Amino acid sequence: MEKLLLNKYDKPTGMHYKILLMSWAGWVFDFYDLILYTFLLIPIGKELHFSNVLLSYILGASLAATALGGVVFGILSDKVGRKKVLQWTIITYSLGTFLSGLAPNFATLVLFRVITGFGVGGEWATGQTYIGETFPPRVRGRYGAFMQTGAPVGIALAAIVGGFAAPAIGWRMCFILSGLPALIVIFIRKRLPESDMWLEKKALTPRETGGLSKFLTLFSSRYRRLFIQSLILTVLDMSAYWFTYAWLPGYLNQQRHFSMAKSALWMIVTQAGGFMGYLTFGFFADKFGRRPAYSVYSVIMALGLFMITIWWKAVEVYPPVILSFMFLVGFGTGMFSGYGPLFSELFPTGIRNTAMGSAFNLARGVQFFTPVIIAVIAEKYGLGGGISLAAIFALLTGAWIWVFPETKGKRLES
Repeated sequence: MEKLLLNKYDKPTGMHYKILLMSWAGWVFDFYDLILYTFLLIPIGKELHFSNVLLSYILGASLAATALGGVVFGILSDKVGRKKVLQWTIITYSLGTFLSGLAPNFATLVLFRVITGFGVGGEWATGQTYIGETFPPRVRGRYGAFMQTGAPVGIALAAIVGGFAAPAIGWRMCFILSGLPALIVIFIRKRLPESDMWLEKKALTPRETGGLSKFLTLFSSRYRRLFIQSLILTVLDMSAYWFTYAWLPGYLNQQRHFSMAKSALWMIVTQAGGFMGYLTFGFFADKFGRRPAYSVYSVIMALGLFMITIWWKAVEVYPPVILSFMFLVGFGTGMFSGYGPLFSELFPTGIRNTAMGSAFNLARGVQFFTPVIIAVIAEKYGLGGGISLAAIFALLTGAWIWVFPETKGKRLES
């Protein structure tokens, strides 16, 4: 009797949940390592005498490196497998974060944050492809969304470390200790199988084209339009996200005069919203469709952003009200849960990870300019003025999703 592929099962099994757990853990610390820097901006700037613009260039460089990491690791994953590349990405970003704690100057800190960004760029797409290829179609959205909850958990963890641990142990030790997630690789190596859908594809096409050819395939007549549409979608959404989070802790600290600890607590509220948003998006998308889900969540994010920036003065005397809008900002970012299932359903197995990693991380790489733009705008309009632009990008994301076909419940192409 022929053995069923994991994605042909009626419901998830224990092996599915192991794949989910390890992919989720990799994403938690992936995002934690990337975002931790934003919570350490102030102490780093004070010790190394960096201006806000210089600090923004360092963050921008790490975001740009995610583009290269997304393309390179995406190609490698389609060539050598999901499991191996998942391990390589975790080791890379953990090493970069560890070395960041040893940086003596601007040049070395940029280099080490670039290494971090390079590893970060590969992990998301590899994990989402892994889940997309192994989970049954009818629940793909919700379990892809569950993996995405690693992002708000990672940010909340970064807020705790940056807001409470950093004042006690210093920013350098925060980075050094944050290299420990590399130990996750031990569990991945021992407990996870390779994607059986990828193995089947590999067996059928043992002399498949090389990595560069896979990337160039995205610009062939068959996939060019779809890939460009996907890239535009992720650029818009990434802009909404990084215009929000690149300087949000600094905005609360510098413009709203919060202590680092209070800023961290408010960011945790935002990430509580993010966790609920990421978690519920998958259920919403599986029931009503990918396109309506994106539109609804983008409007929620935009509303929250306008209230905590442009209209802050109108509600500042009511802290619970402001906190509720902080929660909505995080909740709206739940639309990022849609990318794993959506891209899995749009592209075939042979180029799935290449397409996913390239679209998602080229868009993140474009965000090199975002922290710098906010820092420049802040000189005239304050950090809130720069962050408020995120709302416009969120609304554009909710509109652009409608150029795609609806893919709810679609069986994956081999």
